[in-house]
Amino acid sequence: MGNFLERFKSGDFNQLIWLIVDAVIITFFYVMFILFSIFLFLPYRWDTLPLVLAITFVVQLSLHYFSGLYRIILRYASIEDMLKIAYVVIPVNIILGTLFRLNGILPFRLLFFGLMVIMQLFTMFVSRASLRIYLLYLLYAKSDTSTMKRTLIIGAGSGAEVVIKEIKRSVIPKNKIVAIIDDDKYKIHRTLSGVKVVDTTHNMLEIIDKLAIEEVIIAIANIPLKTLNHWLNLLTERDVIIKRLPLISEIDGKHPVKLMEVKVEDLLNREPVSLDNQAIESYLSDQIILVTGAGGSIGSELCRQIASFKPRKMVLFDIYENNTYDIQMELSRMYPKMDMPVYIGSVYNEKRLRSVFEEHRPSHVFHAAAYKHVPLMEHSPLEALRTNVIGTYQTSKLAGEYKVNQFVLVSSDKAVRPSNVMGATKRFAELIVQRMQSDYDTTYSAVRFGNVLNSNGSVIPLFQKQIQAGGPVTVTHPEITRFFMTIPEAVSLILQASVFATKGDIFILDMGQPVKIRDLAEKIIRLSGLKPHEDIEIKYIGLRPGEKLYEELLIDDKEDIIKTANELIFIEKNHTVERLKDFSFIEALDNLDEMSHQNVYDFISQYINSYQTKR
Repeated sequence: MGNFLERFKSGDFNQLIWLIVDAVIITFFYVMFILFSIFLFLPYRWDTLPLVLAITFVVQLSLHYFSGLYRIILRYASIEDMLKIAYVVIPVNIILGTLFRLNGILPFRLLFFGLMVIMQLFTMFVSRASLRIYLLYLLYAKSDTSTMKRTLIIGAGSGAEVVIKEIKRSVIPKNKIVAIIDDDKYKIHRTLSGVKVVDTTHNMLEIIDKLAIEEVIIAIANIPLKTLNHWLNLLTERDVIIKRLPLISEIDGKHPVKLMEVKVEDLLNREPVSLDNQAIESYLSDQIILVTGAGGSIGSELCRQIASFKPRKMVLFDIYENNTYDIQMELSRMYPKMDMPVYIGSVYNEKRLRSVFEEHRPSHVFHAAAYKHVPLMEHSPLEALRTNVIGTYQTSKLAGEYKVNQFVLVSSDKAVRPSNVMGATKRFAELIVQRMQSDYDTTYSAVRFGNVLNSNGSVIPLFQKQIQAGGPVTVTHPEITRFFMTIPEAVSLILQASVFATKGDIFILDMGQPVKIRDLAEKIIRLSGLKPHEDIEIKYIGLRPGEKLYEELLIDDKEDIIKTANELIFIEKNHTVERLKDFSFIEALDNLDEMSHQNVYDFISQYINSYQTKR
């Protein structure tokens, strides 16, 4: 008895139920067929009935079992599962009928036998469909509809059908699908899986208000990115939860297609980056690549993208072991055969860095190691100077000494007329790289861009943590704006720019339109299913030390830039207001630890004329 109960709990009892149901169906229709044959005066011996049923039971039920018909989860049964029943039942009946007739056990007319098989198959379908409908009825009868979110689906195609079925199959339904909208006017007033198509997307906001919609699902996989961005920004004007199917470009074929939460980067109205992958591959393939700051947001993504171009070796170097370990493990899983030595150390430690160059002799260096947090560096200017300036000097000098083909500095838009220590030290790093070009044959360049979404220390993770904690979300100023780019997009453009590099170029990336941080905060709150200023307070705390209200436009004067083959990458002309004559400054930093904060500010100001500070 105990074993029986265990089988019942594990689901085997359900298989026994269907075996019995199918046995009853087979018995009923075979008996009816025999009675009908007798009615037509066909000779039949009743003593053969047990033999017919025994053979039929053993053959049919065994094939049903081993073909997996009883392993179908009824609540998720699809048309394909029903067809599977037909693929088993029809052939086996044809074979059995032929054998019975040839042996004279079961005389029949082909038409009547065919009708019997069809009726048997139909009854098997109906028995399963009826139970499925009953289970779904019980499921919805026990559900609390008052807690379900009133849901609007955008798109009345195959994607919407998948979404509706998935919602209806849920163990605990969380959505009540109210309506569908679609731009195809011929679909309006029709139904899809029992849900009415009510209007087009042109009246999206009106429908949301009219039907009191709480959640919107975009169920179109082939939607143009620009249209998706437009809809998402439109929807964030209402307090609704937004979900979407992945775009075709996001489907890798390895994972099932599921609804996605809308991410902040989805709101950026930017076209996909177009790259010359062939040129990048020829540039990186079979090369020895050194990435400094490999564990950081930009550095780790550089490692991911470089690895995809099959370098001979990729050397990871970073001062912070935890993040470096994470990217090492990730890439080891993805590229188990790739030669990928990892070193922990500081870029301003010349001896440590030299040992890496000596052992591996890199052909390309991507220098992403830097301190980048503006407020933190205002309180730790010595560390900014040590890493961003001395670290860049040591790394770029060794690149020249060891005859590296190309050296690429990852810079920042805050290097443009800097008002803070971080920006000033990044500008200093750019000058070092340009000056190195005069002393070595290595091709030096720098790539300058703005904020990247979801990088370590960016506002996005901060806002999300503040929302999870119940608020408030802190914004420095109601009018503050920033340029944003996704991490993969920025890194792709860094790699593309490095292909264009000649001698001492400073590349600037087109960051698009500036984003108001207040608007961004409101959108993130709404994407979390909450209402800004009601559920979550937005608190203005004032500009932080060294922070600008508006970042400098990277491309504000078309006469100051040179176009490249990529429309998002430009080269700054070399009429800069400051240059380094030599590297004598490095001697003044021998006693760096003895310098006060004011000494650091004064030292930087000597070399960075555009350093705008109120000190």
